[in-house]
Amino acid sequence: MEYALLWEWLETAVRWLHVITAIAWIGSSFYFIALDLGLRRDRPLASGADGEEWQVHGGGFYHIQKYLVAPSALPEHLTWFKWESYATWLSGFALLAIVYYAGADLFLIDPAVADLSVGQAVAISVASLAGGWVVYNGLCRLFVNADQTWLMVALFGLLVALAWGFTQVFTGRAALLHLGAVTATIMSANVFLVIIPNQKIVVADLKAGRRPDPRYGRIAKQRSTHNNYLTLPVLFLMLSNHYPLVTSTRWNWVIASLVFLMGVTIRHWFNTRHARRGSPWWTWGATAALFAVIVWLSTAPRRAPEPEAEAALSPAALRFAAAPGFGAVTEIVQGRCSMCHAPEPGWYDLSWPPKGVVLVTPAQIAQEARRIALQSGYSNAMPPGNLTWMEPAERAAIVAWFEAAGG
Repeated sequence: MEYALLWEWLETAVRWLHVITAIAWIGSSFYFIALDLGLRRDRPLASGADGEEWQVHGGGFYHIQKYLVAPSALPEHLTWFKWESYATWLSGFALLAIVYYAGADLFLIDPAVADLSVGQAVAISVASLAGGWVVYNGLCRLFVNADQTWLMVALFGLLVALAWGFTQVFTGRAALLHLGAVTATIMSANVFLVIIPNQKIVVADLKAGRRPDPRYGRIAKQRSTHNNYLTLPVLFLMLSNHYPLVTSTRWNWVIASLVFLMGVTIRHWFNTRHARRGSPWWTWGATAALFAVIVWLSTAPRRAPEPEAEAALSPAALRFAAAPGFGAVTEIVQGRCSMCHAPEPGWYDLSWPPKGVVLVTPAQIAQEARRIALQSGYSNAMPPGNLTWMEPAERAAIVAWFEAAGG
């Protein structure tokens, strides 16, 4: 089996794993947030619990109680909610490496933005994940006893700075993906380095017969609240690579910043409802207004590539351009694909090239060799519905050229 096909299946498997673990993490997070906010606290409980809730699901009834610090006696068995977070981050980083590090020339580096080597781009990526957490954690420690509103303002400023900074070094797609990756790293590190260790300290104190310090719970609550409001923007950013109007327009960093504000308004609606404090309908208007601004920003002209940027082909692209059959494949792609994959698509129903991929010049075709082979050679995914009547012999020619270049 060809290496490219095996690599594609590896990416598919890791992507599926990432989605599975993310659903598990986000699902449990949303459940416990709703549970905590909706606890009944209208009467004192004999157990000393802060609140309780009766729930029905799947044909059974559940009676849940929450203790602000801990119960007087610790049960033998505790269920910890942590592996969902760890597995989501690990699978996400693996996917980042498979797609963006291994495919840095195509997905991570844009010579028109910053002329980076693969090593430099990967180093910036890894450093940003660690650096984002260090700065965030420092801000949380600085504002631990202060008004948390100011902390949220400072964190939003950090995210805006990261959004702008990533667009100065990476492709638009990679920039927004990395903003999501840094945010997800902050969320998972909150669980791994703060929330779970603090809970373990409380458990150890209880087992030793000591009264737990309530400050550990307050600190964990602070980080859990941040994770609550960051979840929806991370989901948006992880899906943004499918939408060029989000990633590849002039104000993509502003769009990403506004998405974080929409995450706040949406979560505020649900949090208020779950806490039974009414329905803040204004959040719907605020979210719609922010979304309207995002739509308007996406209509700004896209950044024009530098004239010489196209000539700066990666070593892999140069190999494909020099492979036997490249001339014939160029004619095939220009005849069957370029009407849609053009700066101004000729297909009547398109306003921009699908996924921002342009396939007009030989250099652009060589740069996209792997995706062309997978989409139109090994499979018949493109053209969609074979609207341009690509022949089996033409698909075979694409595969032969790709394999001749060592793809």
